[in-house]
Amino acid sequence: MERKNQYALITGATSGIGYELAKLFAKNGYDLVIVARNHEELEVKADEFKKFGVNVISISKNLFIEEDAYSLYADLKLNGISPEILVNDAGQGVYGKFQDTDIHREVDIVNLNIISVIILTKLFLKDRLEKGSGKILNLASIASKAPGPWHSVYHGTKAFVLSWSEAIREELKDTGITVTALLPGPTDTDFFNKADMNESKILEDKDNLAPAEEVALDGYNALMNGDDKVISGLKNKLSVAMTNIATDSMAAHRMGEMQKPVNEK
Repeated sequence: MERKNQYALITGATSGIGYELAKLFAKNGYDLVIVARNHEELEVKADEFKKFGVNVISISKNLFIEEDAYSLYADLKLNGISPEILVNDAGQGVYGKFQDTDIHREVDIVNLNIISVIILTKLFLKDRLEKGSGKILNLASIASKAPGPWHSVYHGTKAFVLSWSEAIREELKDTGITVTALLPGPTDTDFFNKADMNESKILEDKDNLAPAEEVALDGYNALMNGDDKVISGLKNKLSVAMTNIATDSMAAHRMGEMQKPVNEK
């Protein structure tokens, strides 16, 4: 493996798709800046990634908080680090009917899934534009393609991420910086647990969940190719194709039936 002497900055790097992506970057010779809330977990993962012979900097930040997104880049500047790659992976959902869910939790999710992502991307671009190179991978979801009853705020945040990623990609087309959106479907991670979603019909058959490492590899390859977006998995490609030919209300109904609690009529 050849050391690239380039840093990849990855949020949500201690579990799920973010962890698998960090491993891929390390295997391919990229130094890492890994970001998550839990300091101990970060240290464990940093030791693991260092075994690939790369530098690993772990920074504990809570990206539910706007200031932490800004201070992350301030910390990098102090260390003279300019990441060549930004992976906005950290994201969460909250499950339930909107009328019943906790508004504070939902505001947190908007802060994490949208606000921290646009702040980090803005700071990355300010840093990279003069250098004329860089790659951004934003975690959207096939949830970005259809309204999601029982998971409405999460679907809304991912629709934002996809639309905005495609817009700034167009703005950046002559700069040497590419923007790629990764659209996984249901994936075998801790996401559903964190979203209190274990009662959802979507989890009735665990075999429907994609392995996180497959999703990460699809995202990594699309990023390296400079693709605009990638839907991970054939089943998800078919699902998005069906959504595209349905009306919005039909797509919302279909998604609602898939996601409602098992015991809900």
